[in-house]
Amino acid sequence: MNHLLHNALVLGDAGFERDLGVLVSDDRIAMVAPLAQLRDEPAERHDLQGARLLPGFIDCQVNGGGDALFNDDPSVETIERIAQAHRRFGTTGLLPTLISSDDATMRAAIDAVDRALERGTPGVLGIHLEGPFLAPERKGVHDAREFRAPSRAEIDMVCSLKRGRTVLTLAPERVPTEVIRELVARGVIVCIGHSAADYARTRAALDAGARGFTHLFNAMTPLGSREPGVVGAALEDAESWCGIIVDGFHAHPATLRAAIAAKPRGKMFLVTDAMPPVGGIRDSFELDGRAITCRDGRCTTADGTLAGSALDMASAVRNSVGLLGLPLDEAARMASRYPAGLLGIGASRGRIAAGMQADLAAVDENLVVRETWIAGERQPA
Repeated sequence: MNHLLHNALVLGDAGFERDLGVLVSDDRIAMVAPLAQLRDEPAERHDLQGARLLPGFIDCQVNGGGDALFNDDPSVETIERIAQAHRRFGTTGLLPTLISSDDATMRAAIDAVDRALERGTPGVLGIHLEGPFLAPERKGVHDAREFRAPSRAEIDMVCSLKRGRTVLTLAPERVPTEVIRELVARGVIVCIGHSAADYARTRAALDAGARGFTHLFNAMTPLGSREPGVVGAALEDAESWCGIIVDGFHAHPATLRAAIAAKPRGKMFLVTDAMPPVGGIRDSFELDGRAITCRDGRCTTADGTLAGSALDMASAVRNSVGLLGLPLDEAARMASRYPAGLLGIGASRGRIAAGMQADLAAVDENLVVRETWIAGERQPA
């Protein structure tokens, strides 16, 4: 079945354009052209009623959603529940994210993602292993009892996903440079985070192939006048990508504006670091036996430590416009095209253009998602 989406402001490579039609054939965008050129195409018409049509959002850090936490039950069913919860907020691609855990849980998580990909679960792109090769000094909400240096068996396990992308967040001072180089050579996307490394050690990891930084500014050594730290290395490096959580809690808007100005365009992308309350009905949950409460969009432990977020990707885009002053087209790219670049899938996802997978999000003037399409299929609300 072909679909013709029309009556929308369409975000293309040059910005928003009016009077365009987007012709979807099977799972792909067949054509983006003036509507007059597409009137005779045999397709089911779909009137978007003046919405803004954006590339579907790609979230590289999703711990949970729909009242489910990946760590609690790393199964295909949990992945499906999380992906379904995030779809209503325009997320058409995500990485279920496992917070530092033991080997058995890691194996179960990798196996579950592999089976979800084999099954064709809508929106699943791979897995993000956030730890356990992290620094106790920058543990955040992670359980430092799980932290360790990688064994040979664990290196092989991290590289074992048969389908999709694997992102591994690590502290470079906890992992030998030659291991980082091996992980990269075997297809793992290495990101730096939860690290107490200095600039030199971070730079060595980048030179070994590390590709990104996990929730920039949070749980890493800050930029200083004499020691640039992890943040300084991240902002200086022109090739790496930086994920940012734009929820008003994890980083000050001025700090994020400065970071965006420092990096080349296309290297800063939005993540949610979402926890179970996103798309759910409960405002509390447990992580490693600790109670986490979400109030006014802020998820914390009893002692006030931030524990992920209650942020969805549509809100991250909205906040990037409202808090950071970004134009909508750039904020939308930070939620789609730029994370696709980190994952190396930019040739097929993250843009509205002929030949791309038909992953789309239609939003109203308040940037509330009206409908979501994944691989040419309109998703249920």
